[in-house]
Amino acid sequence: MRRSSTDESTYHRSPSLDSKDYSFPHGAFRRYSSMYGGQFGAASNSFFGFHTNPGPKATKAKYTSPKGNKYVVFYLDLSFIFLLELKRCSMAHNCLQCIKYLMFVFNLLFWLGGCGILGVGIWLAVTQGNFATLSSSFPSLSAANLLIVTGTFVMIIGFVGCIGAIKENKCLLLSFFIMLLIIFLLELTVVILFFVYTDKIDKYAQRDLKKGLHLYGTDGNIGLTNAWSIIQTDFRCCGVSNYTDWFEVYNTTRVPDSCCLEFSENCGLHSPGTWWKAPCYETVKIWLQENLLAVGIFGLCTALVQILGLTFAMTMYCQVVKADTYCA
Repeated sequence: MRRSSTDESTYHRSPSLDSKDYSFPHGAFRRYSSMYGGQFGAASNSFFGFHTNPGPKATKAKYTSPKGNKYVVFYLDLSFIFLLELKRCSMAHNCLQCIKYLMFVFNLLFWLGGCGILGVGIWLAVTQGNFATLSSSFPSLSAANLLIVTGTFVMIIGFVGCIGAIKENKCLLLSFFIMLLIIFLLELTVVILFFVYTDKIDKYAQRDLKKGLHLYGTDGNIGLTNAWSIIQTDFRCCGVSNYTDWFEVYNTTRVPDSCCLEFSENCGLHSPGTWWKAPCYETVKIWLQENLLAVGIFGLCTALVQILGLTFAMTMYCQVVKADTYCA
């Protein structure tokens, strides 16, 4: 039903220049209002006074997000996680390299120290024979042999640590840690037993040393003879507990010439007034007590070096395991 020309309308359309009647296509107000709605009141769905209804389809499409955005966000998340893991692996690699070279330098010094100890032991064995062999029960327990054995072990352990560090080998690192831990525990056990059984050790040591006096000057015991001569001369003492200990050895009133106040040939046959009176065992014991601070510092430094070696080995082992796990 057509509207009458006489009907009053609220809206009037302005004529164009050619006075032609231009009609808007279907949905024009809807399209233009969507284009300029932000400027001319889109909330009221109006455009220059014309009210439009977008319809259910347009309303549904207005609140529907494109599916492609989900994939973009997913890819961005993956990229961010990848960058985090890459940074994490880079930091772990740098930390591993730092520990690697620190442990290599540490074990290189350790190995060089072992070489020095071994060299001193060999020099003593060649030039001085079985130097400082005092015990008759353990004739092989000489200073030269102890230095040779200690230097050899230190060299082996240092070599294993160096190769394990530079090659980042888990087996060698773990072997180095176990060997060093066993040595450290053995040393700790010996120290504890020494302080617990001090009295018994003193009695046994004096008895064994007196027994060793009977080997003084005999064939095949040049090391024991040299050791007693050096100790009695340097510490100005005679015998284990007294100069009379030598009377049982010679079955007469006689002492070695190293006990004399003024050294001369066969001076040990002279009167006791020309001999040292101090017992060697107590004299050496007092000397050790006076130098207990130096002995303690040496022991603490040795323990500290071993603890550092254990720490470096286990830290590097854990870093290698993490690097293999996260950055494989």
